[in-house]
Amino acid sequence: MGKQVQIGNRLVGESQPTYIVAEIGINHNGDVEIARQLIDAARHAGVDAVKFQKRTPELCVPPEQRGQMRDTPWGYITYLDYRYKVEFGKDEYTEINRYCQQIGMTWFASVWDEPSVDFLEQFNPVCYKIPSASLTDHNLLRHLRTMGRPVILSTGMSTMEQIHAAVDVLGLENLVITHATSTYPCEPDELNLRMIQTMQQEFPCPIGYSGHEVGLIPSVVAVALGACMVERHITLDRAMWGGDQAASVEPGGFERLVKYIRVTEQSMGDGIKKVYESEMPSLRKLRRYQ
Repeated sequence: MGKQVQIGNRLVGESQPTYIVAEIGINHNGDVEIARQLIDAARHAGVDAVKFQKRTPELCVPPEQRGQMRDTPWGYITYLDYRYKVEFGKDEYTEINRYCQQIGMTWFASVWDEPSVDFLEQFNPVCYKIPSASLTDHNLLRHLRTMGRPVILSTGMSTMEQIHAAVDVLGLENLVITHATSTYPCEPDELNLRMIQTMQQEFPCPIGYSGHEVGLIPSVVAVALGACMVERHITLDRAMWGGDQAASVEPGGFERLVKYIRVTEQSMGDGIKKVYESEMPSLRKLRRYQ
């Protein structure tokens, strides 16, 4: 077990640059062209990977919600029909895979059920993400581990007991845990960023942060607190239709986020006090007693 995990061509964890993930999720609204534009925006911002979500609607939508009607861009349809509209299948993921390979962008997905894992295996993903909603699905966790790939576990809406139970099933090998609060968007007083340090003390594996707040500052602070991975939703326009758009970051904001994180990494230093060469002119000029 170590404090580093290999994801694709990058090491994630201790002494490594922050692994920055642009979560496209379902912000593409079922349109591959929007997905491509989001991939382009993420690449332009300088992220390490983009992430999608894969689920089997008839397994993931609770029975009592399936028939609920809702207004959507496709008309007034049931919630189950809406879930199918935003779900990419083989053709769409084949195109995403082709496009990401063409431009050199790493991609992976959150998996919400076992058939989704089996479906994504054909694309040889660099890792899998377990969404907060699936943290207590121990059968899914066991199934994922049979694939032999790194796993990122998100911990929103979970107790420490539930997180420990999930980690007991998964083991610590090739595991990254991300602190999260599953409110979209999340108010600052519920982000609880100090949990990053609590997790570091609790689990000897890389700890990251999956943010759903409005703005960029908490995600940058998460890096200063030791998060080795930062994931934020990306959107072309926060006013677009869709439940995740308001908690997402637009392309210009994502560029700033990456820049702020990289500056933060440079700024942290080693904690050992020294007098820098660049300070010497000021020292000679301003200090009366040498």
